Amino acid sequence: MEPVFYELTKLAQNDQYTTYEMFFGPNHPGMHGNFGYVVEAVGATVVKVRVNAGLLHRGFEKLMETKGWFQNLSLIPRICVVDPDPNEVAYCMAAERLCGMEIPEKAKYLRSLTLEMSRLTSLLMGMGALGAMMGLYSSMYRMMTDRDYVLDLFEWLTGARIYHIYNVPGGVRRDIPDGFLAKLTEVLDTLEYNLKEWDNLVFENPVVHKRLTGIGYITAEEAVHYGLVGPNLRATGFLADVRKDDPYAAYPYLDFETPVTHGGDALARAVQVRKEYEMSIKLVRQIIKKMPKSKEIRLKAGNTLKFVVPPGDTYARVESSKGEYGYYVVSDGGLKPYRVSVRGPSLPAGLTLCHKHLPGMDISDVAIWMASYAVCPPDIDR
Repeated sequence: MEPVFYELTKLAQNDQYTTYEMFFGPNHPGMHGNFGYVVEAVGATVVKVRVNAGLLHRGFEKLMETKGWFQNLSLIPRICVVDPDPNEVAYCMAAERLCGMEIPEKAKYLRSLTLEMSRLTSLLMGMGALGAMMGLYSSMYRMMTDRDYVLDLFEWLTGARIYHIYNVPGGVRRDIPDGFLAKLTEVLDTLEYNLKEWDNLVFENPVVHKRLTGIGYITAEEAVHYGLVGPNLRATGFLADVRKDDPYAAYPYLDFETPVTHGGDALARAVQVRKEYEMSIKLVRQIIKKMPKSKEIRLKAGNTLKFVVPPGDTYARVESSKGEYGYYVVSDGGLKPYRVSVRGPSLPAGLTLCHKHLPGMDISDVAIWMASYAVCPPDIDR
């Protein structure tokens, strides 16, 4: 134990003012939404942490039992605001499996397209936020600019920038407009060109390497034990990707290899996200080239307010920007889901690992730890 920290600890045993509380979120930009951590610190060292769920995004699972199958489509994207489309696709896949539906081939490609576009927007926000936590606000501003290019395309395709409500049971709501794929290709060119700037600004920055090395280190065995998924798991060298392990939508028709990074700390997680961002750009390019010419994008569902799903239960999962995103859905044959349970990827790091990693950490590293795990609070407090 460091001498200064030791002395402060001895003082804290007799002086209630030596140990103090500090709030990270919602007032601190390190965590978005009402979610946050209340840390107890002695000097500049964290000694205890407790989670403050915030109760902003809550009760989604119970609310879904009160709404029709199609009505829930306007609710579920809010479970993860920064990456909403995986909620739509996983929910629709569950309903389709219970109904025995096989959606049109073009709808499969359009689903993969929206998933990868959503992934790009989420990874851009995540990379920018991690830079901002180290004082690199230029990276946040520039990456949010690139994110807006993709959101413009979402608005053109779906009519909305954030909550797209584009995927529906049986397919997708509308076909791609004329000129959309050409504009998307231009945006991809811009994103790829700007990767050189991101590398110079963030990923090859010696200050970034020094600040991230060793923060929140976890082994592959620990990651599996705690249930980490997605880039956080792959940053420990463990390869698992739902798009490969349990293919869905158009992913069986695409050629890609998911990268992994060995290291298990905040730097490895940052590098892994950088690799996956580039991979998503390549996947979108493949989707553009292979997009079917057919006009069939949706099966007929009849009156959506009277849409029923046969009795049964199923689990459908997709690979979001943060890892496996799953919906366990139970139907009693009625107009509404009987039960819905959401498997969000942020719970292991957001609720469990914080108690292991944050004690003993310097206060200045807490926000970096939160950003490196890319915790999305609503998929915990759902």
